[in-house]
Amino acid sequence: MLLRIDHIGIAVRNMAESNETFRRLLGEANYKVETVESEKVATSFFRIGESKIELLEATDPESPIAKYIEKRGEGIHHIAFEVDDIRAAIDYLEQVGFIPLNREPKRGADNKWVAFFHPKTCHGVLVEVCQTIA
Repeated sequence: MLLRIDHIGIAVRNMAESNETFRRLLGEANYKVETVESEKVATSFFRIGESKIELLEATDPESPIAKYIEKRGEGIHHIAFEVDDIRAAIDYLEQVGFIPLNREPKRGADNKWVAFFHPKTCHGVLVEVCQTIA
């Protein structure tokens, strides 16, 4: 069902400063920057082995990321797992007790379909499942 960790999402206040921090940490520059208008967020991706780090910066003060940072500060926002069938993954995870925040996959960054599950059902961790759009 869950194939691997696709990425870890990190909420940041300043994308330029954060890109430099992670460039120094990982020894490589980010490979992709993208805005997801529907989520009011700018993203920046770094590769680390077969996984990625996704930096998330709010593009609107009312965005989920802006609200997250206001409440909790910068830091790990979510963990994303790659799946090969996102609809089956949503159905399965709901059946075993995880509460979906969106039952219908939506287009996310990095050419992915995404769905999220409420953190209260996973010990405070926001879980994302994602599938590459064919």
